[in-house]
Amino acid sequence: MAEYTKGDSIGSATLTLTRADLVRYAGASGDFNAIHWSESTARQVDLPGVIAHGMLTMGAAVQLVTDWCGDPGAILDYQTRFTAMVPVDEAEGAQLTVSGKIGAVNDDAGTVRVDLTVTDPRHGDAKILTKAQAVVRA
Repeated sequence: MAEYTKGDSIGSATLTLTRADLVRYAGASGDFNAIHWSESTARQVDLPGVIAHGMLTMGAAVQLVTDWCGDPGAILDYQTRFTAMVPVDEAEGAQLTVSGKIGAVNDDAGTVRVDLTVTDPRHGDAKILTKAQAVVRA
């Protein structure tokens, strides 16, 4: 097992989600809830506008871990709590900042836990996901 130390960074990335991404995700997932594509519907239910699917946000964030470990099959577990919505502006989309650190090392199991921080820099660095953690075979 490679040497990993709690607190080591695995890197960071800035992700952009567009309305087109939401439409593609809706088709792939079957989640056609109008709050993910209709501005008027989203506002009628007191949302700030069209918002990204939670699972799309979760999936996009874990890409940092996949890129770091080089093998999506090495991710043994991934979970999070959804903290905030991701408004997706029609012209500018949405922007997320994802960073990851080694949160724990389990030498006996041959795994590391990667803790992700996912924020929205356009909305005061609001935390989008909390307790976003991936267990990775090291």
